[in-house]
Amino acid sequence: MIALRRMVKSEKGQSMVELALILPIIILILFGILEFGRIFYSYIVITNAAREGARAGAVGSPDSEIIERIREAAPLPNAETNLAITKLEPHEDSRTPGIPLTVEVAYDVYLVTPILEDILPNPITLKSRVTMRVE
Repeated sequence: MIALRRMVKSEKGQSMVELALILPIIILILFGILEFGRIFYSYIVITNAAREGARAGAVGSPDSEIIERIREAAPLPNAETNLAITKLEPHEDSRTPGIPLTVEVAYDVYLVTPILEDILPNPITLKSRVTMRVE
């Protein structure tokens, strides 16, 4: 009877089992938060870069300066290969005051968390489009 009471009251292994069951979920949530933060940061950076490029084009800069301004405003990892200016309209020869200038920037964010790579598409392509009137 006393041995039975000791076995029932002994709960040393219970907390270990609970931790083993819940720890993978907690780690997945933590890494999900970190990945979301990386993706959101990248989106903010490319939105700002597109805005900088559109502003440069709106005040009369040529396409080469607009592209250079976009690349300078986007300090992202692997920006040389993953950052693309997908739309820059109208061409610098066709810009006259009053017409809209559209700049679209795309960036591929590669996930680093192994389990999230299987759930979400990898890479995640972020796009930002800004339109400003040429001055």
